[in-house]
Amino acid sequence: MAKEVSSLRPWRERLRRLLPGLRSRRSGQDASWLALRGEELACRALEKRGYRILARRERSRLGEIDIVARDGPALVFVEVKTRRGRRFGKPAEAVDGRKQRKLIRLALAYTARRGWSETPLRFDVVGVDFPANQKPRVEIYRNAFDGPESL
Repeated sequence: MAKEVSSLRPWRERLRRLLPGLRSRRSGQDASWLALRGEELACRALEKRGYRILARRERSRLGEIDIVARDGPALVFVEVKTRRGRRFGKPAEAVDGRKQRKLIRLALAYTARRGWSETPLRFDVVGVDFPANQKPRVEIYRNAFDGPESL
């Protein structure tokens, strides 16, 4: 068994050279760092546009809301998607129908817990892109998808 594992090492090294984006087992740590950095940049961009951040990484048994903010009278639920480059498309494109429905459910539970059921809701998406050797790009998509009526 030990001989089989050691014979794979040269192949692993060749793959790393051919596919520089390939990560080791520590890539989970890289991904969480990237996500936190993306959320930080998203918060700064939202605040510059006049949003007031109420909560970050709001967790419940249903899941997690990245950012909860106020923008005028609206309570805004923000999904942040962060990527290293556009190899797999724009970051915001990763917010599919399933993720939208989940975020709507989380938002309804959040407002119900606080007694804010009559507050107007809005769902924004922030895409953060970290292209190689360039400054990060932050794109804010206001009213990115419809609210509870679409459930």
